[in-house]
Amino acid sequence: MRIVCGLQPVREAIRAHAASLDRVLVEAAKDAPQLEALARYATDQGAKVERVTRGDLDRLSKGARHQGALALAPELRLQELADLTLDEKSLIVVLDELQDPQNFGAIIRSAVAMGATAIVWPEHRSAPLTPATFRASAGAVEHATLCRVGALSSALATLSAAGLTIVGLDMGADKTLDQIDLSGPVALVVGAEGKGLRKPIKASCTTLARLPMAGPLGSLNASVATAIGLYETLRQRA
Repeated sequence: MRIVCGLQPVREAIRAHAASLDRVLVEAAKDAPQLEALARYATDQGAKVERVTRGDLDRLSKGARHQGALALAPELRLQELADLTLDEKSLIVVLDELQDPQNFGAIIRSAVAMGATAIVWPEHRSAPLTPATFRASAGAVEHATLCRVGALSSALATLSAAGLTIVGLDMGADKTLDQIDLSGPVALVVGAEGKGLRKPIKASCTTLARLPMAGPLGSLNASVATAIGLYETLRQRA
């Protein structure tokens, strides 16, 4: 089973899986209305609720911040790239060896919030799916379509053959993202913290684009850049 920690992540796990959860563990604390509301919600959705001590939660969460709530959820189901349903409005977020679980989780949250079709990342040299990632996504991971691939370049070739425009975010690009037509099916490719996109991944992109920057900084946090890229895509499609 998978451990989900924190009030909002646990709430989203209940919302997504309900009675399929093994258990929802709630701290037996006095004057804790948020925990009581969560326990009632879990019960209403058919999930089994157990009252436990904070020590029990500390032990099970292994140091993760749990806020008095923890769920034992089914393992996340990863989808094969070939099984993705792609159409003229497909929007795929592709992560090139992103290694920070906080960034990974924040990107998952933005992708789900803005209706991305799927999140694709390579199995090697990437952040794992851990409780830290789940928590950083604030529960959005429960609703995401996740696709881990062996070779990212091959995955991009597959998406390109399916008709997607592969747009790599690169601060050295000649064009800004708003100059790229994002109205059709798009894969938005984001590089790792610090080093950005690898050369083979750049070569696999249809086009490269940078985010317009007015201040003295040349780049943004990967999760922020992804959110802006997703927003620009939705803006063009409105």
